[in-house]
Amino acid sequence: MENILKVEGLTKWFGKTQAINDLSFRIERGQVVGILGPNGSGKTTTLSIILGLKYPSSGTYRWFNDSSTKKINKRIGSLIEVPFFYPYLTLTQNLEIVTKARGSGFNQISAALDTVGLLSREKSKFYALSLGMKQRLAIASALLGNTEVLVLDEPTNGLDPEGIADVRNIIKMQSQLGKTIILASHILDEVEKVCTHTVILKNGNIISKGNVAQLLSKKQMISISASNMNGLLELLQNFVGVEILEKSEESVTVSIKEDISSATLNEELVKQGVVPSSITLHKASLETEFLELIKHNQPKNH
Repeated sequence: MENILKVEGLTKWFGKTQAINDLSFRIERGQVVGILGPNGSGKTTTLSIILGLKYPSSGTYRWFNDSSTKKINKRIGSLIEVPFFYPYLTLTQNLEIVTKARGSGFNQISAALDTVGLLSREKSKFYALSLGMKQRLAIASALLGNTEVLVLDEPTNGLDPEGIADVRNIIKMQSQLGKTIILASHILDEVEKVCTHTVILKNGNIISKGNVAQLLSKKQMISISASNMNGLLELLQNFVGVEILEKSEESVTVSIKEDISSATLNEELVKQGVVPSSITLHKASLETEFLELIKHNQPKNH
């Protein structure tokens, strides 16, 4: 696969504060990559650097194996931090300014507005838009120029559930058109629905990266109930490859490594004198894996 972006040893200091530390990852053509992490983990800093808005303290990044920033910028559409639009200009007029800056034609504006559901508001002034509509306009500006790559920082910010679903569909549609998409988001359920790969950050370090499906297949989640809950808990706490995620008076939810089956676990519990009354298998979620990784905070790569 063709490398779209190669990041090596990227580090950024703001005075005595280190925002990101020695980040290295690659993004290939056609991937939809979610940059995840708690607030302050370095997501926006990372995106700002790869878009040329901030300079790294050390390390390198390269788009399309090319070093010409001028040529690269025309191939990337972006939504980063708070986009600037002129409040007393219409949506169309604001996007005309964007197209002039990118050297693309005005004929794409209506299609971009239609894609984000704002075509009926094309003559509205920017100041009259709701926060969610302003976010949609920012996404529309990123779509202009028929760019190969979209870089989106919190693209669903300010949107209601319907708007979030619309953005999800836009991202899926752009991916189907062959675009490479990099997005930072805190809505993990949405990332799981649209992303093929993730880079998870904690305190400026990569603690996990790789294919979403492979990440989620590494662990199974099961809920177990038994008449002897104290005995069940004691056995599970000492079972190698099993981690307790949640416990209540009625059941215990655990994650088990991929080389351990629920049948094997059941058999071992019975041997130790605890007979489960129920075992329920759950689909692992990106949110569960994310929270577990953040809790342990041990840098690792997949």
